[in-house]
Amino acid sequence: MATTKARAACLLVVWALVAADLCLARASLAAAAVGKEQREFDYFALALQWPGTICPSTRYCCAINGCCRPEPLQTFTIHGLWPDYEDGTWPSCCRETNYDADKILSLKPVMDLYWPSLYCSTSSTCFSGKGPFWAHEHGTCSSPVVENELQYFSTALDLYFKYNVTEMLATGGILISNGEQYALTDVISTIKNAFGGSPQIICKKGSVEELRLCFTKDLKPRDCLTTSALSKNLLKSSCPKNISLPTYDPNAFINSTLAVLPEASNSGMYFYTS
Repeated sequence: MATTKARAACLLVVWALVAADLCLARASLAAAAVGKEQREFDYFALALQWPGTICPSTRYCCAINGCCRPEPLQTFTIHGLWPDYEDGTWPSCCRETNYDADKILSLKPVMDLYWPSLYCSTSSTCFSGKGPFWAHEHGTCSSPVVENELQYFSTALDLYFKYNVTEMLATGGILISNGEQYALTDVISTIKNAFGGSPQIICKKGSVEELRLCFTKDLKPRDCLTTSALSKNLLKSSCPKNISLPTYDPNAFINSTLAVLPEASNSGMYFYTS
């Protein structure tokens, strides 16, 4: 028995060392990639979030969190316009440029409505920085199609309005509901018929969490990568055969708290305590 325990202990130590080495290797590779020239991306993915799935997890509110608005968000909102590779990977941190909010000031009213953060946490940006949600998404890897952040955000908004997924689904009879479920195949075919390409859908507990439309580099609709292609990079299908588009009540998580701090914290967050 003692020998068996000793062997088990040795194996645990070995696995711990291997895991540590793998973590260090991955960290080193990521650090080495930052700021280095990477090959040009293959296509764009317009990533859209479904607030009805994300917002019920809200634990505290802040000025930037779209989930905390008095009226629930009942349309897909933008997560980002992402340059991707055909093998399921993507470029990142391609060039060191600081996010300049003044350059997109003219877009801010529209972005507040349709591109809000659905969280309060500060986003990580490239080069070991921290910044607002939009700073993380400002398109440093989209060259040569997109050359600056104003063009990047404008392009994403144009695609969002031109290919309105919420309207596509409603036209096909797929509506916001807390009880109704729809066949995943019906959701995909509805979008494919209206958009001209198959979307990629990511679910959480049977509800749509994110939906992506894919575009060629000249911004024409195309199929997104299949689940089998993505599974090579450990991104497997998270959707069951039947899925839903739930809604939510912002007052449900706001009113469930007993006290609200009257002042914002240093990070700009308003915390709700139970």
